[in-house]
Amino acid sequence: MFDRLRVLEDAPTTTPAMFSARPGRIVGLEGPAGMGLTRLGLSMLAPAARIAPVAYVDVRGWFHPPAAWEAGIEPERLVVVRSRDRLRWPQVVAALVEGMGAVYAEVPAKVPDQMLRRLAALVRSRRAALVLRPFAGGLPAGVAYLRVRGTGVAWEGAEDGHGRLRQRRLMLEVSGKNLPEQTLLVDDDGRLVIQETAVTAAG
Repeated sequence: MFDRLRVLEDAPTTTPAMFSARPGRIVGLEGPAGMGLTRLGLSMLAPAARIAPVAYVDVRGWFHPPAAWEAGIEPERLVVVRSRDRLRWPQVVAALVEGMGAVYAEVPAKVPDQMLRRLAALVRSRRAALVLRPFAGGLPAGVAYLRVRGTGVAWEGAEDGHGRLRQRRLMLEVSGKNLPEQTLLVDDDGRLVIQETAVTAAG
């Protein structure tokens, strides 16, 4: 799966600047559940949590707070809100965006595209930072400044069915405004291991 990627020998454990929740921008995390994208999203919130409280909007009811603590978010800096109602969800997220340093929000199924675009406009106008994690389909065009799609997982440590699992690495396809499409291999905390930038030949 990973053999077509180029190893970055000069910076094998750096964290890409793109993997942080930035003011005025929405990051869209897409991919099946169980790939480690929640952990990656929490790592994006960690820098903002050093300055102000951050929030996690839990739609599925599966969120486990210690996962945020392991990602570097102090317990007293984390607010968890459960909101399953797709019609009230935009209001909840909008209120949190107004008052928190950054917000990670799972997206319920069938949230109207118009509501997501209004939320994106609010994030830009308030210079807020928002990570959105849809589980049913992706985000509509123009909502996310950065799109991160999980395409694969590799575990290290257990070979031939024996041994101890030491590390999980994620293969990601990353694209966004003013950013060429890239394929990255990162560890659970978003530290870069391997990178490949897609180059489009001139026609």
